[in-house]
Amino acid sequence: MSVLKKIVFLFFAAIIVITSNAQQEPYPFWNDIQSFKQKDSVQAPPANAILFVGSSSFTMWKDVQDYFPGYTIINRGFGGSTLPDVIRYANEVIYPYKPKQVVIYCGENDLASSDSITARDVFERFKILYAMIRNQFKNIPIAYISMKPSPSRQKFFPKMIAGNNMIKDFLKKKKHSAFIDVYSKMLNSDGKPMDDIFLDDKLHMNKKGYAIWQKEIQPFLIKE
Repeated sequence: MSVLKKIVFLFFAAIIVITSNAQQEPYPFWNDIQSFKQKDSVQAPPANAILFVGSSSFTMWKDVQDYFPGYTIINRGFGGSTLPDVIRYANEVIYPYKPKQVVIYCGENDLASSDSITARDVFERFKILYAMIRNQFKNIPIAYISMKPSPSRQKFFPKMIAGNNMIKDFLKKKKHSAFIDVYSKMLNSDGKPMDDIFLDDKLHMNKKGYAIWQKEIQPFLIKE
């Protein structure tokens, strides 16, 4: 192969790789979303289910259905997503399922993504997501799980508390809406996060942590 042909070959090979990568993941978590679609194409998701949507605290709750016997759960938590990510993919991870209830955990990653992100930024982003869901599904219950006190993100605790309070106050004024407080339930009597409910990364939870969530979430779930 001549030098010119090699150059041409490498040029087109590079174009193919770049194009392929662009098609695979034009936005963050694109592959996660495609995985959901593939799963749904193989087995149709249950109708009239409770949809859990948000970030990795849901993603890693692989056995979430076991925690809520008697309830039908669809778990569509993905990666380390932020509220803008959930907003971006609402057409893929919320609307198609026509859920009877939506439970959201998201916002913690928003604060961790940049020191410039404020509690109000998280609140305003949540309001956008809430409005989108409510516009699509007029009367279904929407529940928001408070941002949790992850030990690895201690510097963000004041923002988390402020953001949680804003969202709580907002939802108090909305019909068919609920705020689920897990933040305070994950603290010791000294106000510090419990040591034995998190994995080694001090960010994600172990079974003890999810047991706390189960106890706080279940009273708000719509029964079959």
